[in-house]
Amino acid sequence: MIWPKDKFTKFEVARLLGARTLQIALGAPVLVKTDFAEPVLITKQEFKEKMIPITIKRKLPSEEEIIVEAKKAIANWLDEHKGEI
Repeated sequence: MIWPKDKFTKFEVARLLGARTLQIALGAPVLVKTDFAEPVLITKQEFKEKMIPITIKRKLPSEEEIIVEAKKAIANWLDEHKGEI
């Protein structure tokens, strides 16, 4: 199976959003200007603006590790899902 370096799986997106939401809820700095107060909405805004400061590492069955190009993967996700998260 080929694992593209510029695409997220739905599980990676869920993990990414959950981790960043927790960070914001615990007081991490917000990287976008927003009027939202809820961490989930702030995270979605950061995702749409490609400002999430998290790296995704995939460990393949062959024990190889791949680092996913986050900004490109987010852009591809938004294109494929018509801007929806």
